[in-house]
Amino acid sequence: MSADPGAKLAHSLKPRHVTMISIGGIIGAGIFVGSSVAIHIAGPVVLLSYLLCGLLVFVMMRMLGEMAMARPGVGSFTGYTSLGLGPWAGFTNAWLYYYFWVITIAVEAIAGANMLMPFIPLPMWALSALLIGAMTAVNLMSVKTYGEFEFWFASLKVITIVGFIALGLGYIFGFGPGLAALQAQFTTHGGFAPSGYGTVFLAIPTVIFSMMGSEVATIAAVETEDPARNVVRAGRTVALRIMFFYIGSIAVIQAILPWDTVIPGKSPFVAALALIHVPGASAIIGAVIFTAIVSCLNSAIYVTSRMLYEMAQRGDAPATFLHTSASKVPATGILVSGLLGFGVVITSVMSSGGLFAFLVQSSGATILCVYLLIAFAQIQLRQRLERKGEVLDVKVWLFPGVSYAAVASILAVLVMMLFSVDERMEVVLSGGVFAAIVIAYQIRARLGSAVVVVPV
Repeated sequence: MSADPGAKLAHSLKPRHVTMISIGGIIGAGIFVGSSVAIHIAGPVVLLSYLLCGLLVFVMMRMLGEMAMARPGVGSFTGYTSLGLGPWAGFTNAWLYYYFWVITIAVEAIAGANMLMPFIPLPMWALSALLIGAMTAVNLMSVKTYGEFEFWFASLKVITIVGFIALGLGYIFGFGPGLAALQAQFTTHGGFAPSGYGTVFLAIPTVIFSMMGSEVATIAAVETEDPARNVVRAGRTVALRIMFFYIGSIAVIQAILPWDTVIPGKSPFVAALALIHVPGASAIIGAVIFTAIVSCLNSAIYVTSRMLYEMAQRGDAPATFLHTSASKVPATGILVSGLLGFGVVITSVMSSGGLFAFLVQSSGATILCVYLLIAFAQIQLRQRLERKGEVLDVKVWLFPGVSYAAVASILAVLVMMLFSVDERMEVVLSGGVFAAIVIAYQIRARLGSAVVVVPV
């Protein structure tokens, strides 16, 4: 590794990498499997849940694009949080995000190991170690290698969804039972909203978590030649594709399958393909789900290492995380994050219902806290820039109404989770983690550690 703590990261990612990294971060096992839970909760009207959540992601990406163009060169979204709300918010957002993704390393590795166990006679922890080791090696090679892996991982998921939608439309309008059967799927079995339109909101906590990950584009864009414009470009294209991929595929599923036959935890994609009599449907979707898991694991190691690097630049993490390898990757951060992720895997073996359960639950709602800080930062930064009379090239529309609507939406999801018996503990524990990080910042500030503030 380089001994120069001021060594810079490479800028070898291309716009196509950033776009596909952002899409890959959103299209995961959540759509292929998790959509079954949302459909079970709301029925056909869940399409409105996906639409509302897609709009929220679209606004969040626009917020990031606005801040990136207003103050290019600041870094990822955590840098913009510092600009908008102060160093405490950047510190808190970065460590919250790191905490979330380190636990994601373990969760994805365990999920991948469980899929491999029927084929490879090794214990879960050993297979998890192999998966984490493989993706750590990919990240250590170069950022371009990571980008290429994610590009093709994401491409496979996109091709699968597009192919599924095309095949489903062919079945609906061509070789299937016809439009009469399509209409029956939405009018029988209780109608379009079998349990009432209120279930649109009940399904949102499940749906929103499956759509999160687009903000990874702001982290990857730092390693491109034109970070700000690549964030804006990703925001424009990704949000529209989310609408197509999620709403299109869920609509096709519900046009083919009666919603009340969808089993929570079982892929509705497999069920729909089986009804169309596609041979090997389970194996095809299983392979894609495994790819989605490995893709998420790959991104988790990338994200955590870059978070440590950026925090070290601001003095929010030890300077050792500034060290880069000959290939200009933050090797120390990559290795430490991989080891911490494997440590969480070990807790699942030694204390699955204790420490591991606490870690998973306490990270559950942290991503919503991250989004909330981003939204507040955009509002504060925009108001400050407008008072100075600056002209912004990229803006959130209908400001401040749309921005405050995003804040209200995130708070509403947290409130709904608090009223859910299954999700209440996630909010409480995640709130505790949030408070602990804020307290850690206050202690650090009182000890006199340097705080780097980029002037607005």
